[in-house]
Amino acid sequence: MVAPLKSPGHVEAPGVGGVGASTLRPDGTLKVAGEFAYASDLWIDGMLWGATLRSPHPRALIHAIDIGAAVAMPGVRAVLTHEDVPGRKMFGIDHTEDQPVLAIDQVRHQGEPVALVAADHPETARRALKAITVEYEVLEPITDPRAVIADPDRLKVQDRGGITRHQPVRVGDVAAARAAAEVVVSSEYEVGIQDQAFLGPEAGLAIPSEDGGIDLYVSTQWIHNDLRQIAPCLGLAEDQVHMTLAGVGGAFGGREDLSMQIHAGMLALRTGKPVKMSYNRYESFFGHVHRHPAHMRYEYGATADGRLLYADVEIILDGGAYTSSTINVTGNAASLGVGPYEIPNISIDAYGVYTNNPPCGAMRGFGAVQACFAYESMMDKLGAACGIGPVEIRRRNAVSQGSRLATGQLIEAPAPLAEMLTRLEATPMPPALDPGDLRHLPGGVSQTTHGEGVVRGVGYGVGIKNICFSEGFDDLSTARVRLEVIGGEATALVHTAAAEVGQGLVTVQAQIARTELGVQRVTIAPADDRVGDAGSSSASRQSYMSGGAVKAACEAVRAELFALARQHLGTARATADLHVAGGKIVSHAGGVLATIEDILGDTVLEETREYHHRRTEPMDPVTGQGDSHTQLALCVHRAVVDVDVDLGLVKVVELAAVQDVGKILNRLSLEGQIHGGTAQGLGLALMEEIVVSDGLVRNPSFTDYLIPTILDMPPMRLDILQNPDPEAPYGLRGAGEPPTLSSTPAIVAAVRDATGQALTRVPVRPEHITRTP
Repeated sequence: MVAPLKSPGHVEAPGVGGVGASTLRPDGTLKVAGEFAYASDLWIDGMLWGATLRSPHPRALIHAIDIGAAVAMPGVRAVLTHEDVPGRKMFGIDHTEDQPVLAIDQVRHQGEPVALVAADHPETARRALKAITVEYEVLEPITDPRAVIADPDRLKVQDRGGITRHQPVRVGDVAAARAAAEVVVSSEYEVGIQDQAFLGPEAGLAIPSEDGGIDLYVSTQWIHNDLRQIAPCLGLAEDQVHMTLAGVGGAFGGREDLSMQIHAGMLALRTGKPVKMSYNRYESFFGHVHRHPAHMRYEYGATADGRLLYADVEIILDGGAYTSSTINVTGNAASLGVGPYEIPNISIDAYGVYTNNPPCGAMRGFGAVQACFAYESMMDKLGAACGIGPVEIRRRNAVSQGSRLATGQLIEAPAPLAEMLTRLEATPMPPALDPGDLRHLPGGVSQTTHGEGVVRGVGYGVGIKNICFSEGFDDLSTARVRLEVIGGEATALVHTAAAEVGQGLVTVQAQIARTELGVQRVTIAPADDRVGDAGSSSASRQSYMSGGAVKAACEAVRAELFALARQHLGTARATADLHVAGGKIVSHAGGVLATIEDILGDTVLEETREYHHRRTEPMDPVTGQGDSHTQLALCVHRAVVDVDVDLGLVKVVELAAVQDVGKILNRLSLEGQIHGGTAQGLGLALMEEIVVSDGLVRNPSFTDYLIPTILDMPPMRLDILQNPDPEAPYGLRGAGEPPTLSSTPAIVAAVRDATGQALTRVPVRPEHITRTP
């Protein structure tokens, strides 16, 4: 079989720089120049094009599917329905397996896959889709998650009922604390559906293999979890499905669930030919899960001087038609539901709910984003009721070393939140912008305003995020490291299944190998299933987990190298005090002993290691108590905005952030993560929402679903702290998600400050700003 053109290969990681250096990314130039091969660029001679027929209805029974006209079309090679699924008809992430490969007797959301076509040309495939006739009996969709909570046995999208998970958290005596409270504030909050909005749509290539299996080149976040779902549905053993990561154009959680993988495999197996599937932008909005929309009710009680006494909270997350990650997202929302604050009495009820709205699952921040918007808004409201400023009210209630989360978990190692707030407050404010430059005004060069009615506001936000997987999941990553002499130079080859989704993981892996092995030349092998599981590129975990695995494998190789050195040099010269640096084996006592090339010769050293984080435990189903998280990370934001209060337009002038990252592995990449996470938080605060009515998506395009551009993203001031976590490799603390949490409430708080409006929903729209308070 001819290998696919533009398939990913070994990535040479050029340049110098170990852990701590701002090493440039080897894929950076290719991406900027438009030369990087993404999954949608895959090509092989003789391939067919696959396409998917999707339901136009959010809820309907299927009485018949007529594929005859499509099958008869010239150039059509296969038309498949659920009857053609060769193996298990259901799949799902986290072993839920409640999602059909193709709709069987009903559809539960708009865009649900119903049939597949493979054809010689993509236009032929699309015409064939239109020729398929489906007889639907349209039913009224269940779209109100609050109604489902009230009557979950009647309003059920899934046979198991209307509720995916109910996770309570109970601490102390809320009723007694309520009676003692001197100040009580309450509010309801809402978060709309945010899309991951990655720029590379879902795509991949399936090639029948000689062993009767399938080779899949796909853009994904977790190769082995895909494999566990794909193989049973294709009726194959796992070792017959060979997976290689194709170029990924962003992910942010949207590629944790399967999209086209099983479908392309089915078509390739049926036709015996390679099949490529690539979604357009419209289809992508239906081809992946989104961030859970949320309805939240909060009540806080405190003393007159602002000390929190109790929190009474309800969080309802709309998971849509299938489970996806809703169980875990609900657990996150519950455990982090009142943020990094000391509250002696807590009652939280977090619900994940099934509806006929678009399916929702993982997105950057994973349940903590929704709760953060609510609890930070409550802190501002409490401060105002007590006559205390937004920074001081947070400082008075901030957790510190030895504090406990709502779940009872001890908070270990993060920087003191009170200190972070003080540092942020001391950050210089930006100057007033020149109103003569339209680019500085709300509305920009559209000239909607010339400075009249523009008011400046300042707001703060704090977020706490769990890092790595939680609640007893045995999270692991595997790495294989090979050290040998190639062309007279010691060379390391690093092989993991970890998905590079744009976060710079290939760079960090090379930096670790350089640090641990003392070599400059490092190559990163393609991520595939020919090495053990690396887990998902999500939960801010890959630097921690795959970084830990690469470090462990390098240490094992280095130990073998030192053993060889002792054999070659003798114990008189090669003491136990060996280390590697600059391609040489060095002893503190005797200086340079030999080059790595001299010691290795023709010997090849290779080791594989698994890395596991410390054990966690599930939350108690009644009290919510338990050490459920591996690591916790804090970020605080200050937003400065200019608002045209007459027109409802917002210009974010500056965002400042203080974040504790434990240890900086690559400052350039780290700053990019903080900027990127902040940009997504800005999008949620002011513009990003999938608009759904009666279960139907109204804006599935980048024309109508708005994401921040370079004109929307302001300058940022970053204060990066390093308080190492002794449990983590190099003391690092996952950094990609926390900025997404705290940026949204900070921006909304700043708009509140400028307008005096309550602003209890995101994204904030112009009509929220201009309406009469």
